[in-house]
Amino acid sequence: MWKTATETDIAEVAAAIGDPSRAKVLRALADGGALPAGALAAEAGVSLSTISGHLARLREAKLLTVEHDGRRRYYRLASTDVARALEELARIARPLPVRSLSDSVRAHALMRARLCYDHLAGQLGVALLAALVDGGVLDGSGGGYRITPAGLGVLGDFGIDAGEFSRRRPAIRYCVDWGEGRHHLAGALGAAVTRRLFELEWLRKGRARRVVHLTDAGRTGLHRTFGVPLDWDA
Repeated sequence: MWKTATETDIAEVAAAIGDPSRAKVLRALADGGALPAGALAAEAGVSLSTISGHLARLREAKLLTVEHDGRRRYYRLASTDVARALEELARIARPLPVRSLSDSVRAHALMRARLCYDHLAGQLGVALLAALVDGGVLDGSGGGYRITPAGLGVLGDFGIDAGEFSRRRPAIRYCVDWGEGRHHLAGALGAAVTRRLFELEWLRKGRARRVVHLTDAGRTGLHRTFGVPLDWDA
């Protein structure tokens, strides 16, 4: 029997995200990792008893999933679509007030280089995508991006077999970076490149959640491999 298509209930999802404590939970998980309730309570600045209600609400809205490890529960974003939605909301939202030097340092670090779920974002992520297009690894014509025949070879030399990507996830998607207002690379390719950067120790995670740092080897390697300018953050 055919089901009648209806408009989606945006208000329900917006209400789930709209609470400041729940928004902090979602931001804490925006790097694609999983955290227990206690860590999320600390991120949100609420008690354990309070965070349980917030987590239940986010699960009801299908924004979070839960994983069990023995008696412990770990929460993560339900999908890459949730991460993309958060990135888009960040583009139209007002910046949070900077109340301390540590807030300022973290905000600057997030703008430079961060994880957006499982792929690289920020100034470095934007610079990487631009270099992939300029270097002919990706074709950016026609309103989208595709891997070129030459690009398959470049990626293979880098350690990525693009032919092995699952059809269940698009090889290339892009997010409009909330800080730069330009595209950074997402999809299966974005995740694979980011994973490879960590394997090569060209990227390392920062002390603040989501923040990543480009190592000296990474700066040189990205320039030689993909043509990312050495002064990408200038």
